[in-house]
Amino acid sequence: MEQTTHAVLASPEITFPHEPAPNAKKKIWATFWILLVLTIAELALGLSHYAFHIEGVMLTFVKGLMIILSVAKAVYIVSVFMHLGDETRNFKLLILVPMISFIWFIFAFLRDGVSYKDLRNRYNGPAPTEQVAPPPPAQKPGGLN
Repeated sequence: MEQTTHAVLASPEITFPHEPAPNAKKKIWATFWILLVLTIAELALGLSHYAFHIEGVMLTFVKGLMIILSVAKAVYIVSVFMHLGDETRNFKLLILVPMISFIWFIFAFLRDGVSYKDLRNRYNGPAPTEQVAPPPPAQKPGGLN
């Protein structure tokens, strides 16, 4: 009985390690500096309304800018660490649109919950009651008490 052996070829991805990209260190440092600048900007804006007692329209503007910076930072982190930067435009949109939609859903549900809480507290107070004065004492006929 003859025994046959088959040669098993390993996958090249497993067998041969890849060479690091020539500009890998530049990409890492660029990512570090971009995230550092975004984080410092977020912290500066977040602490500025406590330091300078910002109120009114300016406070709303600062909060909106904080949200925009946070979403930009999240998109950048997803694009770099999930390696979406090298993908096609449609695949990037396939990942990023649901992520941004999820952030919007959280914001919308929180706003709706706060609105419901405020309306419930406004209209669910104690039931209105009518104050009735006691009837006057009964008078005997004839005008004599």
